Amino acid sequence: MNRELPPESTTLADDARGPLQAIYGELDQAVAELAPVCRLSGRCCRFEEYGHTLFLSAAEAAVLIADAPPPVRPLDQGETCPWQDRLGRCTARDARPLGCRVYFCDPSYDAQAPALTERFLTRLKELADQRGWPWNYAPLHRHLAPAYASGAVVDPDVVEGADVAESSIHSV
Repeated sequence: MNRELPPESTTLADDARGPLQAIYGELDQAVAELAPVCRLSGRCCRFEEYGHTLFLSAAEAAVLIADAPPPVRPLDQGETCPWQDRLGRCTARDARPLGCRVYFCDPSYDAQAPALTERFLTRLKELADQRGWPWNYAPLHRHLAPAYASGAVVDPDVVEGADVAESSIHSV
């Protein structure tokens, strides 16, 4: 996305992109076979409100930061995702990590999600170990805070013309 990333993040993103896309493709297919329903409620991105936390690995964070468009809302302390737009949609859909790809609000899918998560999370961890990548499995905001501080991710509140109204995001 033409942003100035620290060299170690750029290298990790470049190294991880292809292998992660392959795993994500297999995960997306496995999820599609289970056919969970997405009603575009936006609950998946409102972590605190709906009682969940998005964890991701260092490689996933590097690819997300490198490939996602600029966030549409400011970084908080883990309450929400900065890539959720006012209509509750993900603006980082192609670069989203495993946790986003496997999470659905569909109650009929709840029983299958943990096994699917563990299966693909194990593959991500094995890949990181094989490639010598840092694991650093942590909540999204912990990965993003240094990226915001370094300027690799720009806070929309400081971008001229940014209009992110909290009340409109939560009204989804």
